[in-house]
Amino acid sequence: MAKYVGEHMQLYLVYIRNKKLKTLLVLITQFLLITFFIVGWELASKAKFVDPLIFSSPSKIATHLYTTISDGSILPHIGITVAETIAGFLLGTLLGTIIAALLWWFPFVARVFDPILVVLNSMPKVALGPLLIVGLGPGFESIVAITLLVTVIITTINIYNRFRETEEGYLKVVALFGANRFQSFYYVILPSSFPVIISTLKVNVGLSWIGVIVGEFLVARSGLGYLIIYGFQVFNFTLVLSTLVVIAVVATIMYQIVSIVERKIVSGWKER
Repeated sequence: MAKYVGEHMQLYLVYIRNKKLKTLLVLITQFLLITFFIVGWELASKAKFVDPLIFSSPSKIATHLYTTISDGSILPHIGITVAETIAGFLLGTLLGTIIAALLWWFPFVARVFDPILVVLNSMPKVALGPLLIVGLGPGFESIVAITLLVTVIITTINIYNRFRETEEGYLKVVALFGANRFQSFYYVILPSSFPVIISTLKVNVGLSWIGVIVGEFLVARSGLGYLIIYGFQVFNFTLVLSTLVVIAVVATIMYQIVSIVERKIVSGWKER
């Protein structure tokens, strides 16, 4: 028995070691790719293989970021955009999940609104931006509303479809034990839908950024989207590219935070 346990322990340790090695190789490869891209971009800009006026260079972007962070001029723009993105992300995910739950709870309502949701999802949300700006005013509310247009419908469709595709046998089993509709939803539908809800959360991080930046393109006088538009207007493409770098970094941080929160939620649910 001890020999059997020891052999399996050794196999497990080998598996863990190989898994860590693969993760390390992935990180090294990613680092090398990014390094080659930055060095190649810098050399191409110096040699005028690419137009340095339009495409700038990593050194100019780094200098611009250092200057704007040091003097604090870019920090208010980052704060405004992050606040709008978080508000749109949380509200979009929450409203989409609630609507999906209501559609599952009331099948007749779901049959009525199913084709409407498909049509709404296919509509260009940006086209509705001016209407929201006129109705809500040029500010925080209209930008968050534009973000909700981008996130709510796709969240509702994805989560509701997962609710609907839950194995019918599981529902019949809990019904035999006397579970009501709420208990069926709480103990069967919701846990089985966690993978889709989690993937939707991660997708919504990107969609929220898209909605906020588009909203700032249309109306904002501050924020990272405003800096991009302003940079194009004054032909300061270093400002445009450095702002895109900031967006990529902040969006990555938000994505990682969401991933950590999701892991804690899932582990906490499994322990119940």
